[in-house]
Amino acid sequence: MKRIGNLYEQITSLKNLQEADAKAQKGKSNQYGVLLHNKNREGNLFKLQDMLLSKTYCTSQYDIFPIHEPKERIVYRLPYFPDRITHHAIMNVLEPIFVSTFTADTYSCIKGRGIHTLLHKLNANLKDIKGTQYCLKFDITKFYPSIDHDVLKALLRRKFKDPDLLWLLDEIIDSAPGLPIGNYLSQYLANFYLTYFDHWIKEEKQIKNYYRYADDIVILHPDKAALHQMLVEIKKYLSTLKLEVKDNHQVFPVEARGIDFVGYVFRHTYVRIRKSIKQNCARKLSRNPTHSSKPSYLGWFIHANAKHLTKKLLHEKV
Repeated sequence: MKRIGNLYEQITSLKNLQEADAKAQKGKSNQYGVLLHNKNREGNLFKLQDMLLSKTYCTSQYDIFPIHEPKERIVYRLPYFPDRITHHAIMNVLEPIFVSTFTADTYSCIKGRGIHTLLHKLNANLKDIKGTQYCLKFDITKFYPSIDHDVLKALLRRKFKDPDLLWLLDEIIDSAPGLPIGNYLSQYLANFYLTYFDHWIKEEKQIKNYYRYADDIVILHPDKAALHQMLVEIKKYLSTLKLEVKDNHQVFPVEARGIDFVGYVFRHTYVRIRKSIKQNCARKLSRNPTHSSKPSYLGWFIHANAKHLTKKLLHEKV
């Protein structure tokens, strides 16, 4: 894989910082940090450029707090200036490079490769019933907090050779344990952390039906024993990244159980909505039939075999 240099100049250009600022403000124009920054917008961008060029930039202190939906996590939040602008400035330049390294079977936080793109591909591939009789499903224990800084830096050095860029990435990586959930940059670094694993699965192990959404992974195969052996090899590979497969991993026949993945349950001939999503929808709409989440649920339901459910809960025709 070719190593890339001479990127820091692009990142620190005033034009890129202005574009990053405009992008970071979308939908957030009334936030306190944005309003404060806009009082001296031009001056702040010149100041940020100087900090980056002189290498005096340092990640600000995080605001750390828990969230409980859809599951309990610790979220890290940075000030708008200078940090969130800096992250957008980096990704303006690095995003196409990162995406070019990802396999076609990598989803989550990638433009055009969200849940429903994955759903349609997996649903289409399940039409090959003989080739998808068994499923290996697993995820990684505390994925974001477990990402090792030294391993991540070594992987980045396989792709980038610009020492100034690597200095900035190292500074951000070392600003918190693991990869902090909430940083714009974290979602791309997390995908990149597993990208060589993805290539190993697809190219060396020749796995046809492989799907990764963040750290949730599904592999389909006609041979149950082959999947058990694959799991042994996966655990060994992930240990080199200092990651562990969660104990709730499963190998099972698709026809008997269905694949509970990204909010849906997949079988060879149809797709249903996950039970917990149906229950949450029913609970919210029973309390308030005009709840603001109704259009969001409709967006979920139209991608499944859920005409009756849509009519019953949302009172919509499909």
